[in-house]
Amino acid sequence: MITTEHKGFVGVRLTADVRGDENDPAVLLLPDAGEGQAGWQKVAEALVLSGRRVISLDLRGSAADWSSADRAAHVEDLRAVLAQLGSRPVVVAARRGGWIALNALVTDGAFLAAGLVLVDMPVDQASTETAARLALPTLVIRGGFSPSECTPAGDAFNAALPIGESVDIEDADMALAADRTEALLGQLLDFIERRQPREAVEFRAGSDPRTLRDAMGCFATGITIVTALDGNGMPAGLTANSFTSVSLDPPLLLVCVANTSGTAPVLRDASHFGVNVLQIGQQPASNRFATKGEDRFANLPWAPGETGVPLLGGSLVSFECQRESLHEAGDHFILIGRVVRAQFEPHRDPLLYFRGKYRRLHFA
Repeated sequence: MITTEHKGFVGVRLTADVRGDENDPAVLLLPDAGEGQAGWQKVAEALVLSGRRVISLDLRGSAADWSSADRAAHVEDLRAVLAQLGSRPVVVAARRGGWIALNALVTDGAFLAAGLVLVDMPVDQASTETAARLALPTLVIRGGFSPSECTPAGDAFNAALPIGESVDIEDADMALAADRTEALLGQLLDFIERRQPREAVEFRAGSDPRTLRDAMGCFATGITIVTALDGNGMPAGLTANSFTSVSLDPPLLLVCVANTSGTAPVLRDASHFGVNVLQIGQQPASNRFATKGEDRFANLPWAPGETGVPLLGGSLVSFECQRESLHEAGDHFILIGRVVRAQFEPHRDPLLYFRGKYRRLHFA
């Protein structure tokens, strides 16, 4: 077991205990608010034995920290941690941890998690209204930790889930106290295996778009930062790994840019742009240029190239390009550039990206 650190809401430091092989499908365990991971220990150990990588996240604060502001901070903490993992885990949450997970995943949940399991979560009308907007496969387990009764509020919550299923662990099935944990594990493993099968995953047209993204992520790439000057002559840029050589004669390359990117309008209008291929020491720059709201060029060495485009110091390669053409392509556009100048330092190691994580060619 190792302990990892994550940056939560407004930079709060959060820790997690991680068990299992890093190449196994991930499960994130979330405790009740104010409780540690002790209640998940047996579950975590069993999930590792079943071939899962288990991330047991510690929440901020104590059990008394349940004001509206504290709850909102918990929600943003979880969203921040999930965004940092680089792969989509199944999130399994206990009691009030379930409320946190529900509210964290109601927006873009399919891009952050592969599924959600809510164990003994208390429900109310507001939670039911939230559940109706959750576009994520969800399992509700009642009686996972202690005896639980079916209630009209609970039934309404279960019925409101667009992609939901529920199960009750009945006291009549319990010969020993330990049987409850075994029953909980059985339900978890059944759901997790269906959401994260150990065999090959398949994407078909019309399926969850994140599944296609995961498939594309199996193609290892380098990482670039694409730069240009905006209409006021200020530098702008974004991180992109959809980059390739197109032609040597004439010298053409292309990058694919998301229409939703804040830098997309600048790149659409630019007559020239730069492509900076990153080396392993530039991982912080990659993160910065992929984060909204950052002053991306602050305290970062860069200089204008011969065409005026911003070029990042220390890059593996920097290409200066004149815009050749632009093509619309779904939720992205393809920007083709004619290379007018390239400078490179081939003795550096490239920064790589594979299956949602940074990788390195060498491990010195």
